[in-house]
Order: sequence, then structure tokens, then C-alpha cells
Amino acid sequence: MRHITIEWEDLSVNAGVGCFSSKEGTAEFHAIIELNDKSLNAETQYGNIETAIERLKQSDILNDAALVLKRYFVSDATNQDLFLNKNNSTEAVSIVQQPPLNGTKVSVWAYFVADSEVYIDNFGTSVLKRPYFKHLYNTQLQKPLKDEYLETEYIFNTYMESLYSHGCTLKDNCIRTWIYVQGVDVHYAEMVKARIACFNREGLNKETHYIASTGIEGKYINPQSLVLMDAYAVKGIAQEQIKYLHAPTHLNPTHEYGVTFERGTSVDYGDRRHIFISGTASIDNKGEIVYPKDIRKQTERTIENVSVLLAEADATMNDIAYMIVYLRDTADYEIVCEHLAQHYADIPKVIVWAPVCRPGWLIEIECIAIKEIEATQFEKF
Repeated sequence: MRHITIEWEDLSVNAGVGCFSSKEGTAEFHAIIELNDKSLNAETQYGNIETAIERLKQSDILNDAALVLKRYFVSDATNQDLFLNKNNSTEAVSIVQQPPLNGTKVSVWAYFVADSEVYIDNFGTSVLKRPYFKHLYNTQLQKPLKDEYLETEYIFNTYMESLYSHGCTLKDNCIRTWIYVQGVDVHYAEMVKARIACFNREGLNKETHYIASTGIEGKYINPQSLVLMDAYAVKGIAQEQIKYLHAPTHLNPTHEYGVTFERGTSVDYGDRRHIFISGTASIDNKGEIVYPKDIRKQTERTIENVSVLLAEADATMNDIAYMIVYLRDTADYEIVCEHLAQHYADIPKVIVWAPVCRPGWLIEIECIAIKEIEATQFEKF
């Protein structure tokens, strides 16, 4: 993985880009785009972010690669919605109120793939079409019912209808979900119950597998929505290409404390391995919080857990394309930012305010890593 930093002084914008290319395969790029001047008004900040996305796409680095996904981390989703670019684009667009902790109003994670076609189907799914696979991105799944159980049930049912339209199922094709719960300390438990009920109906259980996921505080544009979900699936994937990561020396199975997600999932193609690390916190293999109330130690243990999960997929921190860091307490930002800058300065990252599902967890980290492999039994990405 090659990491590049770009600065546009006229926009007060920085972009960290994780660049991957295999010997013969197509290139992929994950970019974290952030502002560095919090004094700019909201309209200017959003305008500069959009300009930066276009500049990056047309740069020599990306060479007009297709924009597949952009997720906005925003400080006030309801009031800033009007500043978002909604120009009938084909990429998947995700908007979640998780304020960037550098003090600005918006940061973006953007994903680009070279030599690719991206389009939107009748269900609103953004489809990345490759020669042998279709990558399906569903974002902003929500229904304001004022009941987190019913909302989660509706979201999964709607998502599965979309999957069925592509000849896919939740069990066989869904690789990753992101579930945002408004008021996570209060509303998370009922979301979990609804997800378990859905998984049971679809044949996902501790004897089969679950889905890599992040379940965390987050708010939609409509403040009446309690649950919001993004999801990623692959049409054409075979079970032989998928491996679930457990890291039993450091982490316990999630079902032992009543939730249902995989710690991580790796997907092999003929030329590369995609590794999706779920939201990971300072936890041990008994499900207990490690270093309660100590943000420095929790940060170190969280990264250790991420590293062990990556190692199970024969990868290292150097293979990470980007990371998202979630903090419960905004006062911990400087400590965490300093630690990451000291040890992982090159990795593109964004740090946002988003309490984790258990109050004692002060920090959670998720990431995607990409590693070059040769697996001739599988088609290339």
C-alpha cells in the first residue's frame, strides 16, 4: 500500500490517499479528505470539499478513476444537508452526523476504482461493475418509525429485497455493514435484537457466520430516524473466497456478549485480498474492557487488536488503506491524534465524535486493508 498526502492551500484542504495497484490488476484508491481551517463558513467548507474531490479524481494520481462511494462525516446533518452535492451522481453517497474532531464541519471518505463503470439500479443501489463481479453499495437505509426495533427490521427487509433483485442474499453476499444508532447508549440493544431476529431467519448464526460491522452512534439528516445503515455486498463471490477473522488470543466471539457480527472479514480475488476490520475496541478474549477509563492505554490495545486481526489475514498495519477512529469523549482528541501521528502518520485517517455501543469503550477503530496476492483459482478483482 502506498500512502500519499496532498494539500490544496487555496481550499484549506488536505487529502490522505491509500493507493493500491497489483501487477496486472486495476488500481484502487481510498481518500480521507479534511479541511484545516475551521473558521470558514459552512457553505465554503462544503464547497471546498467538493472541489477537492473533483481535483483528486482528475489528478495524475487517480487519472479519472471512477468515484464509487463518498461518506460525509458532518457536524450537523439536519442543517447542513442543503450544502451537500446531489447532482444526479452514480456513486453511493452516505451522510452521517459524526462531527470531525478537528473542529471543522465536514470530512469525507471517498473510494475510487480505475477502469470501472458505476451506475445506480432501480433500488437506489450503486453498482461497481467489474469484469467478473458486481460490487453493491446501499447507503442511507432508514425509516423514521420512532422505534429502533421496527426501524432495524424495516431496514434489513428493504436491503434484502435489493439483494434479491441482484440474485444475492444477506448470508451469501453481504460482506460489510455500518449501523448508526441515534442515542446509542439507549437505543442500541433493541437494534441488536432486531438484527438477531433477521439473521436467524436468514440462517446466520454462531455455527455459520455473521457479517463484519460497525454499530455506533450516528445521526441521519432526518432527526426522527433512530437507525441508519450502509451496506456492501458482492455479486459473484464464492464462499471459498471469504474468510472470517477471529483473533482468539485477543478477542472473544461477539455472540458471547449478545451481539452478532464478525470481528473481520477477508475476501480473496485472483490478484488481491480485501480485509474489512469491524469496529474494534479495547477488549480481551473474555469480552472484558481492557484499561477502563484510560484513553492512552485503550488506544494502544485497540490498535493491537486491529493488528492481530490483520495478521490473521497475513496483513499488517502497512496494508491499511484508511482508518476511521471513533471517540466517546471529545476531550480525548488531542491525546489520540498525537499518538496516531507519532506511530501511524502515513495512514489516511479521520477522527470523529461517536460513542461506542458500550459506555466503557472510549475509542473504536475500523479500517480496510488491501494486500496483493496470487490466487489463480479465483477471478481477479
